[in-house]
This record gives sequence, structure tokens and C-alpha cells, in this order.
Amino acid sequence: MSRPSTDPGTTTGEPTPWATGVAVGVFVAALTAAGIYSFGAALAQVHWTLAVAVNVVAVAGTTPTVWRWRKTPVTRWVLAGIAAGVVIGWLILLVAAVAQ
Repeated sequence: MSRPSTDPGTTTGEPTPWATGVAVGVFVAALTAAGIYSFGAALAQVHWTLAVAVNVVAVAGTTPTVWRWRKTPVTRWVLAGIAAGVVIGWLILLVAAVAQ
């Protein structure tokens, strides 16, 4: 008798909820990008190196958890949104810094 796998990376045979997942990912990306931009812009008013250092430390601190959760069926959509939001937020901060 075989037991079901407890490995979070295995599939369950259920269809992937693309519409819901993409909607969640886009929403989380927008919220994350807004948060990254707001926090980075506020820190950049003090000093630009402070904004860069805090953003890098925050992303480096959350990376191990994100990496462990990346194959969990529900959280992978949220994590994809967070990753996209961080990149978008950083790009917006870079454009805003260059424009000044």
C-alpha cells in the first residue's frame, strides 16, 4: 500500500487556478510595490544609502522563507506577487532618483 507523498513540491492532480492565482499575484505585487516605494522614498529623504541598505537587508532577510515556501500551492502566487512587487518598487525608486 503506498502512502501519499508529504513533499510540498509534489502535485495533487488538481488543476492550477490560473485566473485566481494571477489576480492574487497582481494585487500583491501592486501592494508590495507601493510599500517598497513609499518606505524607500521616505528613507531616501534622510539619505539614499540608508534606503538602499534597509531595502537590501529586508529582502535578504525574507529570501530564505520565500525560497522554502515557493512550491506550496497557495502561497506560491503570493510569493510571485511579492517578488514582482519588490522588483517593480525598486525600479520605480530608481527612476524617481534619476529624475531628481
